[in-house]
Amino acid sequence: MRLLIDAEQANGTVSTLEVTMARGADGAAPHFHTRSDELFYVAEGELQLLAGDRIVTIAAGGTAVVAKRTVHAFGATPDSGARILIALMPGVQRFGYFRLLERIARGEAAPEELAAAQNDYDNHFVDAPQWWQERNAQRR
Repeated sequence: MRLLIDAEQANGTVSTLEVTMARGADGAAPHFHTRSDELFYVAEGELQLLAGDRIVTIAAGGTAVVAKRTVHAFGATPDSGARILIALMPGVQRFGYFRLLERIARGEAAPEELAAAQNDYDNHFVDAPQWWQERNAQRR
């Protein structure tokens, strides 16, 4: 993950990041935002995206916009890695969120800290069984 522009750098208009995923890797678990729409641009590979009740595959050069309050998740397809650019509009101070994820991955922070920070970063995790069923079926 590479953090590009945080909201404070863009006067609140946008926050952006680049995510690179290995073949079949999960990107983000099902969640929604209450303040921002989210744009996905697939620079390389193929992205599998849950948006509401639909799961779609987006090839390199493709885009998708997920409206605020819409449950979404994403990951690379089983046959391809993916490099994507994500923009949240309007921007939300998100760099702290991604730094927290990195600290959790390194064992320097507890996963409970992520749940406690959902409102701060407007990232609200939800259960979406159809997403996990699809992802698990592809791994077989």
